[in-house]
Amino acid sequence: MSTSLAFIGKQVTIYGGIIVLIAGVIGGLFDTIVFLSLRTFRQSSCAFYLTIMSIVNVGQLLTVVLSQTMLNLYGSDGTDTSLFYCKCRFYLSVVCILTSLTCFCLATIDQYCATCSRPRLQQLCNIKLARRLVAIFILIWLLHGIPFLVLYKHVPSSITGKVICTVTNTAYIQYGIYVVVLILFGFLPWLIAVIFGSMAYRNTQQLAYYTTPLVRRELDKQLTVMVLVQVLVNSFTLLPYTIVYTLMLNKNINNNPIVQARVQLSSDITLILYFLYFAVSINGLN
Repeated sequence: MSTSLAFIGKQVTIYGGIIVLIAGVIGGLFDTIVFLSLRTFRQSSCAFYLTIMSIVNVGQLLTVVLSQTMLNLYGSDGTDTSLFYCKCRFYLSVVCILTSLTCFCLATIDQYCATCSRPRLQQLCNIKLARRLVAIFILIWLLHGIPFLVLYKHVPSSITGKVICTVTNTAYIQYGIYVVVLILFGFLPWLIAVIFGSMAYRNTQQLAYYTTPLVRRELDKQLTVMVLVQVLVNSFTLLPYTIVYTLMLNKNINNNPIVQARVQLSSDITLILYFLYFAVSINGLN
């Protein structure tokens, strides 16, 4: 039974990955073109966050999803043959994921401020500040990912004996599991998005009573709808994998091969759902 479940999981990863990759790259490029071509979006701080998010989403799909699909199709994604690609692949994937999630959180916070009745908070929604924040966070994540360039290396697998690309530093492995994956990739961005998304939704109910220009109100409503729907989508894409990943940390699961196979299948399915976050078109949600 465990063999059958492993086969199903592999097929889900292959075909689900191909669909997500193709749809995500096309959708990401389409979002970028739309945001850059319309003047109203080019002047919006929220649209700027979503533009950067769309760009790095394409980068994430090409570094992670493509690599994952190649690994399941051909048994190798190239990280086992090239040490340079081994290091850069994981470095770029982490930077892209964190940048994407950060931009989405900033977009959600931006829409809360834009729809708020307090003038001071509305002043935070400007393109200059948005550019500075994005530049700062990208720099932070570039520096944060440096250990990936240093610690990832080629080592022989204890199971298959083949060369694999992995980290052997125990402390950093624990940091990657509990801080990077569970917090930065999972619960923290979801929590921030839900909190500020909910407050932005509440603010939109009162937009009609504000003295802001009609065009600005309509743009804020449109962007808020995009962000809120994305928050809802993220609840079904980011959370399931994070929860399953947390369950996989339970050592008792490894004692039962059937349970372990079922959890692994759940991990494969929810991982594809996680990748959907990077593949869903923002404009397609509106």
